[in-house]
This record gives sequence, structure tokens and C-alpha cells, in this order.
Amino acid sequence: MSSKTKITVAYGDGIGPEIMKATLNILEAAGAQLEYDVIEIGEQVYLKGISSGMEPKAFDSLRETKVFLKSPITTPQGGGFKSLNVTTRKSFGLFANVRPCKAYSPFVKTHFPKTDMVIIRENEEDLYAGIEHRQTQEVYQCLKLISQPGSEKIIRYAFEYAKKYNRKKVTCMTKDNIMKLADGLFHKTFDEIAKEYPEIETDHKIIDIGSALIAERPEIFDVIVTLNLYGDIISDIAAQVTGSVGLGGSANVGAEVAMFEAIHGSAPDIAGKDMANPSGLLNGAVMMLVHIGQPEIAEKIANAWMKTLEDGIHTGDIYQEGLSSKKVGTQEFAKAVIERLGQLPVNMVPAVFDKSSTDPINIKLAPVTKSEKKLIGVDVFIDWDKDGRDPNSIGDTLRKADANGLVLQLITNRGIKVYPGGMKETFCTDHWRCRFQKADQSPVTHAEVLDLMDQVAKLGFDFIKTENLYSFDGVRAYSLAQGE
Repeated sequence: MSSKTKITVAYGDGIGPEIMKATLNILEAAGAQLEYDVIEIGEQVYLKGISSGMEPKAFDSLRETKVFLKSPITTPQGGGFKSLNVTTRKSFGLFANVRPCKAYSPFVKTHFPKTDMVIIRENEEDLYAGIEHRQTQEVYQCLKLISQPGSEKIIRYAFEYAKKYNRKKVTCMTKDNIMKLADGLFHKTFDEIAKEYPEIETDHKIIDIGSALIAERPEIFDVIVTLNLYGDIISDIAAQVTGSVGLGGSANVGAEVAMFEAIHGSAPDIAGKDMANPSGLLNGAVMMLVHIGQPEIAEKIANAWMKTLEDGIHTGDIYQEGLSSKKVGTQEFAKAVIERLGQLPVNMVPAVFDKSSTDPINIKLAPVTKSEKKLIGVDVFIDWDKDGRDPNSIGDTLRKADANGLVLQLITNRGIKVYPGGMKETFCTDHWRCRFQKADQSPVTHAEVLDLMDQVAKLGFDFIKTENLYSFDGVRAYSLAQGE
């Protein structure tokens, strides 16, 4: 290897500087061809008044190197501080979070010694768009945004990852029995893309039973692809059941930039005590080496690290009386890994990475097919807390509104139909959805919607938002009410 790859390095907060020093020492001893551009991130940057936790020159470094090896950071308590990880993921389009969850039994305690799964999580949208509103006294809302290209990107990435790393099965997890449009899009996209990979086994699990199975039988999973929030939750479940929360590394990958890190936090309570286990960041660095086309070095480090575990040289977090041979600190653990470079584990399966293609996984999206879009109604949301919250009082009044046949069809409260024909036992808040459509569901104009809103206001109602109702190629593109 003649040329070195320049990467951006951040030492972070808490135990960050200690584990980064240990990790870089191992990388250099293994012969990784790297140059470092060191940036400052985290607590001290936040305290300078920079809400993102990263100075502008740090973003410039990432634009140049496109590879970020990052230690954990501390976010100061109190409001106004943005998540540095979320900022980095969204700013640079790091759409795929890749988190291997593997058991290293018996050297790390676990009830599931055969576990070896990879969770691939969509990283940019879903509820993590962070779009929230409060429009009444009682109700708060958060928008869940799922896009077709966002779903396609992460699902294609999961299948390409499985192919590159010789994985046999990809499982999709959603909650599309409830969120039939948003999660339904993800599941449908998964089924369509799966047809392009007939050599890979596929299945789908509803996220609740899927999470339970990860906790009870994690060995049945190989690669899991899922939406942002679900992936965040099940990644921690999987890491916990394998016993490797402190050992796990992760990658956040985009079309151009990629970020590699440990999955744990900055652990300020043990900072500066040479106690921290550097394995999480080291495993993130191994993923980084594969990503930048140095798989041989990645193999050498991964195998030396597993041999160190097998030889019982353990930091305090994984030390076990009767199994461990020596309890060591952060830097001594790194030294032990360095001493074993070139050796292979005996009890664990040696790491082998694909060397036939050293290019990062590249995702190309299929052309978008345009559908015929028609406006066929509108949901008008109102804030109303009168007449004992009797939905009949709202409905009978709103029935007076008529914009060229655009009239009230039903009212819901928290998604359940309460008018006409609702049940008196249904608990209602001050947040009401009032659906207006023409009787034959013929197209509606924007002028008719504006006329309707004017009539609703004149009838004495505070409308707080509207949602237009569309069909695409004649197919309804909005949810029905519960009880409709």
C-alpha cells in the first residue's frame, strides 16, 4: 500500500481520549496506512456556544477526508444543545447505521453464545425528523416521515451488505399492521427489492414480536433492516443480550461520508483512570478499515483482538474470576492486542473480509415512476373544549359548512371515529379531526378547501391544521379512521 488515506479523528470527551489513543496505537502497529486530521468536538465546543457541538472547520475536515473516526462525547445538560450524531448523520446524508452484534462467549458473558447478527437501521427520517407541534392544551404530536427513496436506499444497502459479507438472510421489521401507509411502504419496498436477490433468504417480522425474538432467540437472525426508531431500540437490545455493549462498534454510512464509533457513551465517571475498554472504538475502526479498502489490516486487528480475549487478558468490565487470566487497563489491553498481531483466535472463528472488491457499497436508486395525484378531500383539525366535549355538538354545527359539495363526513378523536355514530364511552381530548369530502369522492379544488376553511372559522371553530387527502393512480393515500 503506497498511499495513505487521510481520516478525520475526534478524541471526544470522558474516556474518549484514552480509548482513541489505544485504538490509534493498534492501527499504527498493524500497519494501517492512515493520516489524521484531528478535530475538536463535544462538550467544550458546546460550551463555546456552538449548539451542534462541531465547529465549522470540523465540517470542512469531513468534506475533505470523508471518513470520521469518532470517540464518545458528553452533551451538557440543559436545553438548546443538538445531538452531534444526528447533526452529522443528516448534514452528510449518513443514511445507514450498521451495528454488528456478536457473542464472544465464554470470554464475554451471554446466554446466547451463537448470536451473530447485524442490524442495519435507516438513519435520517422517521420520527427522528424531530418535527413536533403542540396546538391544543392537551395534545402534542410528532410527525413520522417515511420516504420511498429513503426506504429504498437502506433496504438496498442491507442486501448489498449481506452479499458483500456472505450473509444468508435479511429480515425486515416494521409495524405495518398499524401504520399501513408509512411502515407499509417500507415493507412493500423490501418485498420488491428482495426479488432482485433470490440467493438471499428473506422474511418479515412485526417489530414487537421481532424485538421479543431478539431477546429470546437472537441466534435465528442474520441481517435485520428496519426503520430509524425501531433500529435504535433493537440495536441496544441485541447488544445487551450478546453481553457486548462495551465491545460494539458501529458505522454510519452515506454516499460520500462515513462515521465510525463505539456504541457506548463517554463514561465520565471512569475518565482518566485507565479503566475503559477500547474494544468498541477499535471494532468501529476495523469497520472503517474495510470501508476504505484496507481489509487485510482489518483482519489482522480483529483476529489479534479475539486472540487477546481468548488469552484471558481483559479489562475490568469483562473480567471474570476463573476465566480471565489478567485484569488490565486501557493501554495495557491495547499493548496485548499489538503483541498478538499476526495471530489467529483458536476458539472463535477468525475474521475474514472480502478482498475481491475494496470499494465501499454504492447504492443506485431506481427511477421514480410518477403517479396521477388527485385531491379528493381534506382533514380539518380543530381545538375544541365546549359542550362537555360532545362530538355531536361539533358535527351538527360543522354539517352546515358546504363548499360546493365538500361536506363533513366524519369526526375522529385520537384516531377513533366519534361522529356520526360514535360510542358515548370513548374518551375524547380537545384535539379533533374533521374529514370533509364530496359524497362521490370526486376531485376537490384548492379554492373549495379555502372556502371551506372560511366557513369553519365563521362557524366559531379554531382550526389548527389541515391535511389534504389525495389518491395516487386512484388508490386512497390516507388512513381510514378506527371504527370507520
